[in-house]
Amino acid sequence: MTFTVTVRDHMMIAHSLSGEVFGPAQNLHGATYIVDASFRASELSADGVVVDIGRAASALHEITSSLTNRNLDDDPRFAGANTTTEHLCRVVADALAERVGDGALGSEGRLLTMIAVTLHESHIAWASFERQL
Repeated sequence: MTFTVTVRDHMMIAHSLSGEVFGPAQNLHGATYIVDASFRASELSADGVVVDIGRAASALHEITSSLTNRNLDDDPRFAGANTTTEHLCRVVADALAERVGDGALGSEGRLLTMIAVTLHESHIAWASFERQL
């Protein structure tokens, strides 16, 4: 049995992708993502929640804000990496996991078992990454 709470934000980035498989996306272009972060736990806290929604939304917004309105090609954190949607899902999930570990999501964070991040590129395409905690 698993409980899930999801919060949503968005981010607008610029980047280019290396490799012929990406066709025109090899050129610098923009992307606007809807970002869903799902927090999972097998049990609820004493207050009956998976995670404090306000804290979860703030943590997600802090992460997306650090990426928004930036050219990721110029960001040293991504040197040598293709900033595909899949890769960015992992970056956001790992950053959220750090915040869970730091206690930023409150005492409920210790009950979390998994984080899943989905970046929606459009109404017809999205990618996700899930990681255990």
